[in-house]
Formats: sequence, structure tokens, C-alpha cells
Amino acid sequence: MTSSTALTAAQERPFWNPYVAGVALGLMLLATFLTMGWGLGSSSGPTRLAFAIAHLVAPAATEANGYMGSYFTGGASIFSDWMVFEVIGVLLGGVLGSYTAGRMRRGAVSKGPRISRNQRIALAFLGGILMGFAARWARGCTSGQALTGGAVLGLGSWIFMLSVFAGGYVTAPLVRRQWR
Repeated sequence: MTSSTALTAAQERPFWNPYVAGVALGLMLLATFLTMGWGLGSSSGPTRLAFAIAHLVAPAATEANGYMGSYFTGGASIFSDWMVFEVIGVLLGGVLGSYTAGRMRRGAVSKGPRISRNQRIALAFLGGILMGFAARWARGCTSGQALTGGAVLGLGSWIFMLSVFAGGYVTAPLVRRQWR
């Protein structure tokens, strides 16, 4: 460990307590059920953003499309769905969490020693794209499936989450070497 790495590690504070964060997330889920009538999820926020950009470029084509057109009926905008604001809140919450844990450094990228900064960014971007497509294909993101579907005891959501954990358990040894 170099002296600059040691200094950086010493300045970092621990992440939030996972039990406290879990209870806070559960209370937030309960609050969304009580105030909005449904639970958490995030895949519709980026979908609305992508469709809004497509609508700016080719409004006639998006309105004529059976799937995308439903997002623009009655003069609806990107901000017609409260989940757009939820995604913005998640982004701001991530920034707040990183800042309060002392982990926000200009230009810093968390990565292992066997992967370059550019490779890490490219792989994160590719993973995000794959997850976005998978979320639309599965008709819901991990948070919507696990938190909302699990909270209402949806069988498909429980099967989904068990599959996610099994897939992570099987995949972890394959990518762990990048972080050591």
C-alpha cells in the first residue's frame, strides 16, 4: 500500500450501518405505498428520459409508435411520472452517502489493482446498459422486483431475487480477481 493510498484509506469513514440503512429503506418503501399507492422502482425514470430524447429528435415517429406513444398521450412530459423524481433522489442520496462517508474525491474511481480506470468505467457503463435492457425486458428493475414485489409477497419477485443472489454467488469468483 502506497503512502497516498494509506492516507486516503485513513480519511475514509465506514459506510452507513446496513441495518440502519435497511430500516430507513423499509420505511421509505412504506411511505411510498401510503402516499403514492405503489412501491419503489427505478426503471421507468431512465425509460422516460430516453423516450423524451427520442421525442425531441423525432416526435412524429415516437407518437406513432405503439409503445413509446403511450408516454406522450395527452401532452404528458418526462416529469409526468413521479419515479423520474425518485431516480433524481437516488442520485442525490448516493452523492450524500458518499460525501458523509468521506469517499467523495474528484476523479476517483473505485477499482481493483488488476483493472485500469478506463476499463472500470467502460465495464460499469456496459453493465448499466445491460441492466437497463434487462429491467425493461423483465418489466421491472431489481429494486421494483425485490422491494416492492417482495413486500407484497409476489412469488415472481421472490423467484427473481433468489435467482439474482444465486447468479451473484456463482459469478463473484469470476470477477473477484479484478479486485484483489
